[in-house]
Amino acid sequence: MAAAAASASMSATAVLIPRVPAAVRTTRCSALPPLPPSVSTSSFSSSVKLTPESRRFPFLQTKATEDTSVDTGELFDDLKEKWDKVENKTTVLLYGGGAIVAVWLSSILVSAINSVPLLPKIMELVGLGYSGWFVYRYLLFKSSRKELATDIEALKKKIAGTE
Repeated sequence: MAAAAASASMSATAVLIPRVPAAVRTTRCSALPPLPPSVSTSSFSSSVKLTPESRRFPFLQTKATEDTSVDTGELFDDLKEKWDKVENKTTVLLYGGGAIVAVWLSSILVSAINSVPLLPKIMELVGLGYSGWFVYRYLLFKSSRKELATDIEALKKKIAGTE
């Protein structure tokens, strides 16, 4: 019985295997160049080797510095000093807590929108349309860029309270 089941499964797989001549399977139809051979990790050493790309672009090379540590004591002292300068600590805590709650609620809202089947694609189209309108309205022409700059400066003054 097991032999019959094995032969039945083998015959089923034999039907599913495509029967393409070997010459057709090895033919390359891609216009892309072949991938370079994989490099084993044992060929790497601790010294820096210059590749042809790094010889062409020497400004892209980066080197690690010796002093990469952060003095946490100095960081905490700086934060404590700034916190001591704040006059309304309860207001800052209230705004901070409100910001955290707002981020949490917005993540819940975005995940709920993503679960609706067509709504994410519609929202992408709306965003793309608005971005296109913004570019056409404010960034395409020199006069509209100046108008946008003056609007931004007026908003900065309004937020800072200097207006």
